[in-house]
Amino acid sequence: MLKAGLKVAAARLGARYPLAVVIAQFWIAHLVALGAIGLLTFYTDISSGEFLRIVAVSQALVFVENLYTTRVAVGLLKPVCAWLGGERDEHITVVAWMRAAALPRQVARRVGLAPFLVSVLPLCGYIVWELGLPAYSLLALAAGGVVVLVYGETLRYLAIDLAMRPVLERISPHLPDHFVIGQPGVPLRWKLLAVLPMINVITGVVVSALSGSDTAGLGDLGLDVLIAVVVAFTISFELTVLLSAAILAPVQDFQEATERVRAGDLEARVPVTSTDEIGALAQSFNDMVVRLEERERLREAFGAYVDPGLAEAVLRDGTLAGDEVDVSVLFVDIRGFTAYAEQATAREVVARLNGFFELVVPILLRHGGHANKFVGDGLLGVFGAPERREDHADRAVEAALAIAETVRERYGDDLRIGIGVNSGEVMAGTVGGGGRLDFTVIGDTVNTASRVEEVTRETGDEILITEATRVRLEREACEFEERPGAILKGKSRAVRLSAPVPAAAPDDRDAARAAPPGVA
Repeated sequence: MLKAGLKVAAARLGARYPLAVVIAQFWIAHLVALGAIGLLTFYTDISSGEFLRIVAVSQALVFVENLYTTRVAVGLLKPVCAWLGGERDEHITVVAWMRAAALPRQVARRVGLAPFLVSVLPLCGYIVWELGLPAYSLLALAAGGVVVLVYGETLRYLAIDLAMRPVLERISPHLPDHFVIGQPGVPLRWKLLAVLPMINVITGVVVSALSGSDTAGLGDLGLDVLIAVVVAFTISFELTVLLSAAILAPVQDFQEATERVRAGDLEARVPVTSTDEIGALAQSFNDMVVRLEERERLREAFGAYVDPGLAEAVLRDGTLAGDEVDVSVLFVDIRGFTAYAEQATAREVVARLNGFFELVVPILLRHGGHANKFVGDGLLGVFGAPERREDHADRAVEAALAIAETVRERYGDDLRIGIGVNSGEVMAGTVGGGGRLDFTVIGDTVNTASRVEEVTRETGDEILITEATRVRLEREACEFEERPGAILKGKSRAVRLSAPVPAAAPDDRDAARAAPPGVA
């Protein structure tokens, strides 16, 4: 109920909410001070006039202390109010979250001893003066005042912490992925070990006051405070420790399991050790990790059949809709592989192809492309889809150069390839039916790349690129030498082609034409 009310207030007040709730919670300090004066009447005789004057002075001192605390809180809340007001850049988002999360601790740290020096000590001195008490009574009053002060400050800490939750919930979705919490706040263990004994102390003092005799004096107040403190930190402290351990042990299990999952260990599980909400949460966590493990297996299996980047896109976005996009297409083919396949066994052919593709595919990935499909002994690589890349032509050409060099180093003269590169508009998207889908690129740009690869057999070049690709180049990966325009199948006009320099020597090109097709 309270949480829902705070969310409604945060939505309505907007940027005014943080300061409004900080100011609103100050009434707690006034009520605590009023209650403390009420308890004082159980330990000494106070007339109605004295009581009203003491109440007035206490409220005035608390008001002054609250003004100082408000000033501290206003300075800390500036980034939070700015974010709620519409400033949403990454830096202000991180700072706003950290300020809101650390506000209770920062207020307590910066205020320091001010509440004791501004309100408690002066009030105790005034009470001694107003009631004409002996000077030593100041010690008993101060002891009781410290208990009341700690109780009030604990309420303030918890109230501010609770009030900031709606703000933190609004900011959290906007935090960057690389965000880290940074300096840790007050550990949950210390919150429990501090709050629970304080509840015992204040309860003990109140019970002693209400059940004491009519002849109780200020000396009894000091004794009651001492007894309550001793009981809270001895007899009842063991219950506090046990309760803290019962709460913290499952939390620590969650922390350890979460760190393991973050490190990639999807076999991490949280032990289910209870039938309460924590046990149900542990079961939910384990079920989540099981589903993550299943998804990871699916991603790995899917990624073995399609490009890993494409697999991630499909898993994230589902079916990829068709879209016209400017891309560069690389078609690489093994020369004369049909002749080789006639002489080799099927197992040898498959092993040869797998070895070749294992060499080529990683090069495409390193340059930001993906292997769109395997066509017999050929491969179609695409740059610029599904992930858009402005420099797709440069990436395609650089990948072609790397493939040619790597194949020469790996196979020497045992295997010859041809690579055709072309750029232009294609339709990129999912094609298929009957439950079978395939992401592909369709258009004249793809057909032209295949035809250009065929021309490499005539020119003896390993790589040929079209003018459409050459004009899109932004980097100088190498120099190019223009080849005679070629009439490609299905084209009515000659296509301008270029080959990287240094091109193969004339003798090598002649040898390539004269050599039998296939593997040497």
